[in-house]
Amino acid sequence: MSQISRAESKAKAQKRRNRYAAVVAVLGVLFVSFSYYFYQVFYTPNVETKGQPTYLLIRQGQSYKAVMDSIDAKNVIIDRLSFRFVAKLMKYDELVKPGRYELKDGYTNREMVNDLRRGIQSPLSLTFQNIRLRQDLAKKLSTTIDARPHEFDSLLSSPSYTRSLGFDTTSILGMFIPNTYELYWNTSAENLMQRMKKEYEKFWTPARDAKAKALGLTRAQVSTLASIVEAEQQQHADERPRVAGVYLNRLERGMLLQADPTVVYANGDFGIKRVLNVHLAKDSPYNTYKYKGLPPGPINLPSIASIDAVLNPEKHQYIYFCAKEDFSGYHAFATNERDHLLNARRYQAALTRSGIMK
Repeated sequence: MSQISRAESKAKAQKRRNRYAAVVAVLGVLFVSFSYYFYQVFYTPNVETKGQPTYLLIRQGQSYKAVMDSIDAKNVIIDRLSFRFVAKLMKYDELVKPGRYELKDGYTNREMVNDLRRGIQSPLSLTFQNIRLRQDLAKKLSTTIDARPHEFDSLLSSPSYTRSLGFDTTSILGMFIPNTYELYWNTSAENLMQRMKKEYEKFWTPARDAKAKALGLTRAQVSTLASIVEAEQQQHADERPRVAGVYLNRLERGMLLQADPTVVYANGDFGIKRVLNVHLAKDSPYNTYKYKGLPPGPINLPSIASIDAVLNPEKHQYIYFCAKEDFSGYHAFATNERDHLLNARRYQAALTRSGIMK
């Protein structure tokens, strides 16, 4: 082969090597670029809430599109296109789970989609107090979880269902011990009822059961009496054991309880500030001026402090009490009717001077 042919051959080989090197270089650049892009898409923070807690609620059976629209409506996703790209790539459209999720500030697309895919919800706190009626309780519970008031009301008013929990439709409110409970938004009405039953059993320790037995009361009766004590003394928990002692003394002596809060409950008018004869005439098993013993069920959801006040009553001989005329929220106690009437007249006179007539 001539020197010219060998030179041409070497030149062609060099060109091929150059082209290959160029292709490799381009592919390398593309690889690095795409790798960087994918890293950015997956691992760059893509949620900005401006410090405001933001939650996404996904109902049972909600579609992927509806979820994406709900997320968009929150206006916290910085790059919506990249989020949807990652959601599709991670097959979230096939794994939508109901629940309540926090869209956390600084979340990456991968973190957010991963929590949604796995159903890692943000728990919430359920607190209930100052509840008087079954309907009020049903409404309160339904504002916390994804359940309707009628779902709770149907369970609370069902004789067979309440019986399965160890209660009846009048005593069932006593199963709800006012406290703060952590649960998930998509908890069903029945599951919440079962949760409250477990919490109730946990609350009634052997020590509390022993104290109730020593008083000759069932758990339900303790809750009912505690609800009266709570209504009588809402301001000063330190006085509740003394109030509880008065009612226990009355029960022991077979006297009418004559608890004004039960009369208010019987009349269904919670705006009554002064119990009059017209209120006392109401014929209701909750009217303890007419019927001896405890009413059929609690007149509110008594606090733990009130339940424990009944279980740990102050030992005394008082059988009467009425509010003090100084409106301090405390009461004047008496062991006999004469002293009680004097205390009552002073309080009634204070009401009249203050213009409280009903």
